[in-house]
Amino acid sequence: QRLIHNLSLVESSQMSTTEEEKMEVEVEAEEENLVDELRDCFEELEESLSEMTLATAPALCAKYQDILSNERSDDVATKIKEKSIYRLARLYSEHRDFDNVMTLLKNSNLFFSQIPKAKTAKIVRSILDIVSKTPDSLDVQVGLCEDVVQWCIAEKRTFLRHRIESKLASLYLSKKMGSKAMAIIVSLLRELKKLDDKQMLTEVHLLESRIHHILENIPKAKAALTAARTAANSIYVTPILQAELDQMCGILQCEERDTVTSYSYFLEAFEAYDTAKDSRAIDCLKYMCLSKVLGEHAADVPSILSSKNGVKYVGSAGLKAMAAVADAAKKKSLEEFEAAVAEHSNELNTDELISHHLEILHDQMLEANLLKIIHPFSCVEISHVAKLIKMDEAVVEKKLSQMILDRTFSGILEQGKGHLVVYDSAAEDKSFTHGSEIISNMENVVAALFARAKNMTSKSEVTIDDKDKKEDKDSKDNDSKDKDSSGTAEEKKVAGHKKQ
Repeated sequence: QRLIHNLSLVESSQMSTTEEEKMEVEVEAEEENLVDELRDCFEELEESLSEMTLATAPALCAKYQDILSNERSDDVATKIKEKSIYRLARLYSEHRDFDNVMTLLKNSNLFFSQIPKAKTAKIVRSILDIVSKTPDSLDVQVGLCEDVVQWCIAEKRTFLRHRIESKLASLYLSKKMGSKAMAIIVSLLRELKKLDDKQMLTEVHLLESRIHHILENIPKAKAALTAARTAANSIYVTPILQAELDQMCGILQCEERDTVTSYSYFLEAFEAYDTAKDSRAIDCLKYMCLSKVLGEHAADVPSILSSKNGVKYVGSAGLKAMAAVADAAKKKSLEEFEAAVAEHSNELNTDELISHHLEILHDQMLEANLLKIIHPFSCVEISHVAKLIKMDEAVVEKKLSQMILDRTFSGILEQGKGHLVVYDSAAEDKSFTHGSEIISNMENVVAALFARAKNMTSKSEVTIDDKDKKEDKDSKDNDSKDKDSSGTAEEKKVAGHKKQ
């Protein structure tokens, strides 16, 4: 009976499990059918994009909105909705309908509440990246980021707000609005230090260094970069972020005229960008050429461009411009240098680091050429110098006056006659400087002797006082001894009388 009872229980449990499995299969089939309908609708919309026109675009956008408003929340539906959001963002960006991009984010609050916050952050950042690919959309990106920051504050999404504020500060930097970017960075760093988010701290400190560099505050830029590298030492740093750090180090070293160190940093950054197939590798290659030109090693530039890694980017217009500049610097020809800069102005002037240092290089070459021209003359017409150097007379006169004031050479400008009078560089008479040094040294010696004499007098007074005190002490000791001896003699007499 027990066996029969157990067998009946087993059979009933098996029946219940099979019924449950059937129910689950039926539910899954229903879900698959529903999801398939959603997927079919999405695929049809994707196929119809090739035939889209301005008239049919609003209807397509409305259909994508219908997909987003679907109540399904399973994994497949979530992926389809995510793709629909990206597609809508691209469509709005292509038609420059940026107001609807922000409306899209606000209308997707229900969908964002059903997915993890990390995925929401990824979707928002991806939408901003899609908008950033639209040409001439810098102002739109700034406005969109400001709206997203307010949305993050309302939805209490702190970590996403930190990311968007960092993006907003970089956009302000691109617009040359350093003060606004710095205000965001200061408040952002204060919050990140409390959270101890090393990854974000590294990125924000790097951004702070770039802002200070744009504001031409090199010491603070170096301090911010040191803070970024310190934060990066305790975490895993991606190769791209490490390349950005190396590139910034190279830029700051280049600003301090340490071309050897800057070249090594640019080389490391170039190798990382090249491995990741990042377009910034071309910029680092240009900076490597610039470091060689500034270090008076322009002859090494062709070997850099013909190296194994450099050959990949030889067709770049920026590298052609740097090759032309290096060739002119190698020949020390100011005319060829100016021709190369004028020919490739679009490539050279768009980069602030290159344009700034090329101006310095132009001044150095101009001074060297002027010194070479005026060397044989004791008196020469300024117009003749301008004719020989093939430049405007006013520019040459201004540069010569600046060189005289800087004591690059000895001479005067006779503007009434339009002459430059050059004097022989006589050895500087150092008698006055030597005499003033001797007087100052004698003053120091006399002051030292006075101090020593004062110390000696004070010591002698102290020794006299010590002697007097010692004599007084000795006399007191002798008196006490005499009293003691007399006292003992009288005691002996008394003792003897008592004995008798």
